[in-house]
Amino acid sequence: MADGVAIQDASGRTPKPDLPPDSSQADSPLALRAHRTNLVNVPAATLCSEAYNDEPRRLRIGATRSEHAALFEALDESPDALTASDIFQRYMAELFGVNPDFSGAEGPDGKRRFRASYLRLLKGWMFDSNRAEGAVLKGWVESRFGLLPTFHGEPIRRFASDAWAAYGEQKQSTRFHNNNIHLQLDLLYEFCQWTIRRGWPDAPMPNWASHIRLYRGVNDFAEHHIVARPDKRTAVLRLNNLCSFSIDRDIAGQFGDHILDAWVPLPKVVFFRDILPRYPFQGEGEYLVVGGDYRVGVSLL
Repeated sequence: MADGVAIQDASGRTPKPDLPPDSSQADSPLALRAHRTNLVNVPAATLCSEAYNDEPRRLRIGATRSEHAALFEALDESPDALTASDIFQRYMAELFGVNPDFSGAEGPDGKRRFRASYLRLLKGWMFDSNRAEGAVLKGWVESRFGLLPTFHGEPIRRFASDAWAAYGEQKQSTRFHNNNIHLQLDLLYEFCQWTIRRGWPDAPMPNWASHIRLYRGVNDFAEHHIVARPDKRTAVLRLNNLCSFSIDRDIAGQFGDHILDAWVPLPKVVFFRDILPRYPFQGEGEYLVVGGDYRVGVSLL
């Protein structure tokens, strides 16, 4: 266990502080939480449920691992996390023509061509998850895991709504939705999961863990539909299909007066900074997590 990191090897419960009164949550988000199908080995309706979070199963995106076996064979031979990260980024640079320092390619006419990159999407998300980069990432979760977004700039409560139309337009943005961007994100997810299971000595979670304790700061609950209130200090929230948490409670407290405290199943972790240590992400301690219904504790700063 790393210093300051709470790890759980089975489902557990968070502290149970007071929850603010419910105000306008009666108008629920989309009637369906998820699509009927997805590209992972767990049905979308199960994946977005609280029951899955209690007893998670390992997730695989289609045949990503088998179709890129050379990458994962090379990763298995890596002696440490930094070498593994370099192998991954070198593979991505060769396959998609992207790297941390250059986001374009020169065409036959000598002009620079923009190439969509998983790195650009991550950087854009950490700056503002409600921009086009965030929509593309949420669209990838929708496509692969089958979970519908509940918020993008504003609550998404119906398919036939301006909010849904705006999200749909941004997630198909040609600026970010090219260069096999979904495949790039598939590989990023599988690399993240490979890193978690490898369990390096200095990793933020041991390879026997099933959950990690993460925090999210909020000022209100406009982004989070309240599904249930088992008691005054606990809530079941329907989190956006992709959302950010922090491993550091103090950092989470910089983003809101209320702290959500959740045990997140490791198969739902899409990205955390430690898997790409050479890339200068600003959101230190940030984890990108697949959403759904989560039982959380809520505390005031």
